Amino acid sequence: MSSPALSRLLVILRAVLYSSGFVLLWAWLAASVQPLDARLPLTIPVWMRPLGWALAFAGGLLAFWCIGTFVARGRGTPAPFDAPREFVAAGPYRYVRNPMYIGGFGVLLGAGLALQSPAIVGLAVLFLLLVHLLVLLYEEPVLEGRFGDPYRRYKSVVHRWLPRSPRSNASP
Repeated sequence: MSSPALSRLLVILRAVLYSSGFVLLWAWLAASVQPLDARLPLTIPVWMRPLGWALAFAGGLLAFWCIGTFVARGRGTPAPFDAPREFVAAGPYRYVRNPMYIGGFGVLLGAGLALQSPAIVGLAVLFLLLVHLLVLLYEEPVLEGRFGDPYRRYKSVVHRWLPRSPRSNASP
């Protein structure tokens, strides 16, 4: 196997490993908080189950699309300690700066609705708050330092959390 092919294979394997670990962590957290449902005065109506499954499925697809884009375009993984080597503004990153977190939130929120678990819905909200702080306090400053003006231009035209069409992401 040639060196570039081996390098790509290793990036793919690392991305699968790190992403699986992240998913397993949040699945474990969801399973850990679900017993709290009995103590919460909230219920989730049964009619929300199909919406939850659809949201979880869509969130999972979005997260996988992000991982694939990081591997293919960025030559790296979603893990901060093994981040993409190239700046990635393609795929879902054309529409919103943090689509992987949006996908993860969708999976958690969808799981909470599908399983009728207010505790998992609360965990999804906590997840969103934590990643918002991570993005503000760590990721954006690091990306600005690493990629400079291209990232600053990207930030000025692509929203952090609210997707919009690439046509409306034209230069400011």
